[in-house]
Amino acid sequence: MWLRRRGCLRPAGCGVEELRRRRREREAALRKARREQQLISKRLLRDDAPEEGEGGCVAVILGQAEIQQFLQLAQRGTEEKERERALVSLRRGLQHPETQQTFIWLEGSMRTLVGLLTSNQALLQLEAARCLHELSHSEQSAVAEACLPATSYLLTYLSGHSSDFIELCLYTLGNLIVESEAVRRQLLPQGIVPALAACVQSPHVTVLEALGYALSQLLQAKEAPEKIIPSVSAGSSVLGSTLPQHMLQLLQPGPKLNFGVAVEFAWCLHYITCSQVNNALLITHGALSTLGLLLLDLAGAVQRTEDAGLELLACPVLRCLSNLLTEAAVGAVGEQMQLRDERVVAALFILLQFFLQKQPSLLPEGLWLLNNLTANSPSFCTSLLSLDLIEPLLQLLPVSNVVSVLVLTVLCNVAEKGPAYCQHLWPGPLLCSLLGTLAFSDTEVVGQSLELLQLLFLYRPEAAQAFLQQSGLQALERHEKEAQLQDRVHALQQTALHG
Repeated sequence: MWLRRRGCLRPAGCGVEELRRRRREREAALRKARREQQLISKRLLRDDAPEEGEGGCVAVILGQAEIQQFLQLAQRGTEEKERERALVSLRRGLQHPETQQTFIWLEGSMRTLVGLLTSNQALLQLEAARCLHELSHSEQSAVAEACLPATSYLLTYLSGHSSDFIELCLYTLGNLIVESEAVRRQLLPQGIVPALAACVQSPHVTVLEALGYALSQLLQAKEAPEKIIPSVSAGSSVLGSTLPQHMLQLLQPGPKLNFGVAVEFAWCLHYITCSQVNNALLITHGALSTLGLLLLDLAGAVQRTEDAGLELLACPVLRCLSNLLTEAAVGAVGEQMQLRDERVVAALFILLQFFLQKQPSLLPEGLWLLNNLTANSPSFCTSLLSLDLIEPLLQLLPVSNVVSVLVLTVLCNVAEKGPAYCQHLWPGPLLCSLLGTLAFSDTEVVGQSLELLQLLFLYRPEAAQAFLQQSGLQALERHEKEAQLQDRVHALQQTALHG
C-alpha cells in the first residue's frame, strides 16, 4: 500500500529503507554468484627446446611395452645418461592422454616412478618429477589419484635447496590439488599448509609465483571454507598460519613488488575473502590499507603504460576490496582503512576508463567496488560529487545491462544520502539518461531506474516536473503491464503527477 507523505508518495512504513533492503538482497545474491564462479586451471612447465636440439625427438603415444622398456632402462640402465634419456622419452610420451591412461593402469609403473623420484641421483629425480608433472596436467581425476603415492615426497622436497625443483613440485601439487578431492584429503593431514607456509619466505621469485598458484588451487576446493581456510589451530589451516601476513607483504606496492607473484597471491586473497570465514582477521592484518594502496599504484601504472596485462592484478584486487568492505568489522577499523579520501575514487575511475578501452568485461568489478564504497559512506559519495564524476559514470550506461544496473545502484547510493546530494544529481544530465534506461528491455535495469527516480523525486520534487516535460510518463507506460514493475511504475506515475 502506498501513502501520501510530505507532498510525495512512498511505500508505507519503508521508503528509503525499503529501497536499501532491496539493494542489499540483490547484492547478497550477486556476491553468492561471484563466490561460485571460481577460476580453475592447470599450469604446465615445459622446456623441450634443448632436448629437441640434441636428439630431434618428438612426443609419440607409447604402448605398454614401450613404457615398461623405458622404466626398466631408467631403473637398471648401466649409464646415468642412458637412464635419464629413458625418462625423457617417457615424459614426452606422457604428454598424450592415451599414454597417461596406459601408464596408470600398468602394474608397478607408479611404484617404479616414485622409486626414481626418491633416488639419490639429482638428474633422475628431476626427470621423474617432470614425468609426474605431465601426469598432473591430465584432465582425468583417475590420473591425479594414481599420483597419490608421490604426494608425500613432493611435499618433503619443498624444503629442499634447488629452487627449480621446488618450483616444479609446487606446480605439480597445484595441478593435483584441483583435480581430486582424494588428493586433497591425503595432502591435508600430510601437512600441505605448513609446507606451503614454509615456502613463502623463499628469496626466489619463481618459487613464490609457483607457491601462489598451488595455494590458490587449494583455496578453490569446495571444502576450503570448512577444512582449509579456518583458523582452527595454529599452522594447520591457512588463516592459522603465517600465510596471510606474508601474502599482504608480497602485495605491498613499491620497488620490490613482483607483478607475477602479486597476481597469484591477490587471487589467493580473493578466494579467502569469498569464503567469508574470517575476513575480520584479514582486516586486522591491514588488508584494506594494503589493497587500497595497491589500487592507487595500479591506477598510476595504467597511466604510465599501455600494458593490458595490468588487469590481471586489478581484477582480484578490486574483488578483494569489495568483499572486505561488506564486513561489519570495517566500521570498527575506522581511519585505519586509509581509504577515506578522494584519491581512491579518482584511482577507481582511472581504472574504469582503462577497462572501458582495454577490458570492458572488468567494468562490473570496478563498479561493484564503487557500490560498496558509496553504500554506507557519505564521504565517498561526496568525493564522487566533488570530482564531477556523475557524468563519466552516466557515460558507462550503454556498455551492458550488468554495467547499467551497477551504475544506477551507485547513483541510488548517492541519492539516498538526502536532499543535499540530490541537488548535485539534478539539474543535470541524469533525467535524460534515465529516460534512456527506461527504454531498455532488461527488467533489472528498468527497476533500478525506477528506484533512482523515486529517490530523486523524494528529495527533489521539482525534478518530477522536469521528468513530465521530457515525456517521462510515456516512458513509464511502456512497463505498466510488466508484473515485476507494475507497482513501482504506478507509484512513480502518481508521484510525478501529484507529488
